[in-house]
Amino acid sequence: MKSRLLLLALPLALAACGGGNGDANSTAPAASPLPAIAAPAGQDWTQVVSKTDEGYVMGNPNAPIKLVEYGSRLCPACGAFAREGYEPLTNTYVKSGKVSWEFREFLIHGAPDLPPALLGICAGEATFFPVLEQMYQSQQGFNDKLQAMPPAMQQQLQNAKPVDVIKALADQMDLINFVKQRGIPEAKARQCLSDMTQIDRLTKQTQDRGADGTVTGTPTFLLNGKPLKGAISWSDVQAALKNAGA
Repeated sequence: MKSRLLLLALPLALAACGGGNGDANSTAPAASPLPAIAAPAGQDWTQVVSKTDEGYVMGNPNAPIKLVEYGSRLCPACGAFAREGYEPLTNTYVKSGKVSWEFREFLIHGAPDLPPALLGICAGEATFFPVLEQMYQSQQGFNDKLQAMPPAMQQQLQNAKPVDVIKALADQMDLINFVKQRGIPEAKARQCLSDMTQIDRLTKQTQDRGADGTVTGTPTFLLNGKPLKGAISWSDVQAALKNAGA
């Protein structure tokens, strides 16, 4: 599968995100509250981060409640969720040991989503979640710069090589400077932007999860493997977590 298939179009309209309608499974019977689970000595569960087949997971690997989010770093609905929910999700629910949270990239806008995604995974477990949260805090600035791209540049990129498109979009959004300020050297950042293995993996993940119906918009949440239908906001997800016993 060629990543070029996704990169042929340069969709710069960034409102095409947000989940479907529904009630976030609020009709399911509420579970009894679960007891907190102690973290390893000298740690709390927010410091336990590992790579998965599709993303990165924070928290107790054996947590009885497993939250999965498919998101785009440029999606306004995802950004709103993160700005409201990141702190309580991590500090209250993940820290309790009852909930783990896995974030998986979904390139809902196509090519523009690739630079922040590639740079977000560039340094692995150590910086994944802090950079994710800080990207969402800075999201509006990235989107404003992207929307300001001259039409002539957009047209030029239509015929460019995929890696050149990604690098140009990263420069347009000033993402290299963003990650440099967070400990990722420029040389490493540019290497990550050229990583065709990751580009193809993220592209295939997006195409597969769209094709099998797992993701119809971003953010999409799964709780213990089941979709939280209609859940977009932190209040939606928090209600589902509490209902599950968190």
